[in-house]
Amino acid sequence: MRATKGFFVVTLVALAARGAATVACGGSTPAPKACDQTCVDNVAAHSVRDAMKLSFNLLLAGREVGDMLDTMVQKCPLGGTVQITGSAQSNAEQGATFVHLTYVFDRCVNTQKLTNAEQTYSLTITGTVKEDGTISVQPSSTTALSISSAAITLTGTVHDPPIAYDGEACAMTLQQNGGNLNGTLCTRPVGLTL
Repeated sequence: MRATKGFFVVTLVALAARGAATVACGGSTPAPKACDQTCVDNVAAHSVRDAMKLSFNLLLAGREVGDMLDTMVQKCPLGGTVQITGSAQSNAEQGATFVHLTYVFDRCVNTQKLTNAEQTYSLTITGTVKEDGTISVQPSSTTALSISSAAITLTGTVHDPPIAYDGEACAMTLQQNGGNLNGTLCTRPVGLTL
């Protein structure tokens, strides 16, 4: 019985080591998912939404809000600028902020590297983006936004491994409902979960 038990343990250790070596060498690790045109557009749309969210948080979070905001200009953390104008009204009881904002991005660099390849990008954003709707800050309300641009330019890379992206003066129409973002970018459909 002892010899069998020892043999069994040694066999399990050997199989585990062989399995780990196979995974480490790429034997059974799935290949990265291919990123087609819809995929790269989804990543680019995600980048724009993230840049808007970051700009909102840098310029407006913690400030008094009202009917008309003075023009606020902020340097983007990695280069370029963003300017926000418009109105924002908060309702603490509902846990929501009602926005009618215009973002003017001027060569604003937005970069994010995550383990999720479809949330990895390094894009420079130039153009005017309008945002209207409700931003939720509590589970009691849902974010519901209309986001649009007559001509937004996005250049750089999306995905991991990086894929070149060059959207020149593209029309963009997006709807955010909760964590879902859908619409069109450069006349192509986009749809993703944030």
